[in-house]
Amino acid sequence: MNNEQQLLRRIRALTLLVIAGLVISGATAIPVETEVNLLASMLGLSGPEGAQPAGVLAEWIIRAQTGVHAMNAKYPFIAYGGDWLAFGHFAIAIVFIGAWRDPVRNAWLFDFGLIVSALVLPYAFGFGAWRGIPVWWRLIDCSFGVGCVIPLWICRRYVMALARLTGAAETPTKGRR
Repeated sequence: MNNEQQLLRRIRALTLLVIAGLVISGATAIPVETEVNLLASMLGLSGPEGAQPAGVLAEWIIRAQTGVHAMNAKYPFIAYGGDWLAFGHFAIAIVFIGAWRDPVRNAWLFDFGLIVSALVLPYAFGFGAWRGIPVWWRLIDCSFGVGCVIPLWICRRYVMALARLTGAAETPTKGRR
């Protein structure tokens, strides 16, 4: 296998990792009540009515569970926002198929992904503080953006190398006219 093929395989594997992460992340935004119930059960918490939480994590899980139960019981339409959150993840995953198919031509998608991943930090800390989300939970949210930076950054480097090897007229660093 030559260098071009090897780089293309690596780029595609990492791009698939990003796509899979987006799809999984989106899919988990839909069944929030089921997920919070499962998490509470796994932690041995009895549920919103009779729970005796011990510790910050347990208190937060019970608070989240109570809130999700109340919202779904009285105002289930609010969960529609989570459904659209999932849709956004799926749509971005679909866009990255272009980067998988032709990474040099669609190199800008890796820059886009890096920028969006960086924006997760101020978004999570700003809106998280406004909504009363604990700092440690915001750090968990930020870890997804930070974790995505790694494969995207590697892909960007590989794409630039692939563009040089293939003699692409327009390398990702030159921009488009």
